[in-house]
Amino acid sequence: MHCPFCRNGDSRVVDSRSTEDGTAIRRRRQCPQCGRRFSTLETASLTVVKRSGATEPFSRAKVIAGVRKACQGRPVSEDDLARLAQHVEEQIRATGCAEIDAHEVGLTILGPLRELDEVAYLRFASVYQAFDSLEDFTAAIALLQMERTPLSGVRVAGPGRPADRPPPPAGGRGGSVPGGTASGP
Repeated sequence: MHCPFCRNGDSRVVDSRSTEDGTAIRRRRQCPQCGRRFSTLETASLTVVKRSGATEPFSRAKVIAGVRKACQGRPVSEDDLARLAQHVEEQIRATGCAEIDAHEVGLTILGPLRELDEVAYLRFASVYQAFDSLEDFTAAIALLQMERTPLSGVRVAGPGRPADRPPPPAGGRGGSVPGGTASGP
């Protein structure tokens, strides 16, 4: 590492710290020639291999741009997109591979996007899972419906009340009335 002040080719590491998200190391260095200090930021490179064979560095901005198109008109904020891109990068880095196929990046996006917004998930999946027909959409929708929690929309029985009977209205029949006593005929 060359000193940015005197261009000396040697430096001494004074302190090393991991960044908050753990994806980089910040090193504080000192030049033995001029004595000045400077910082470096070291990250592991992650390369995406495109269909054409060309490579480029992984970019959260590109993930966000692609997902933003699928989320157009949906209630998804920029913060949601940033968290999704961070989650995708963490999943990819967890594989330990320095290079990843662009198609694999798209497939990695599907899980977090599904949790974020099901309509955006279907839009995005139609491209990355190469939907060819209406049946592909129907199958994907059926799978989404089947995997939803089985208790959604089902009333749970309370003490002394069957699950199919709704709870009594507020202020109910008999019993006490808020702020007073029970009234009778």
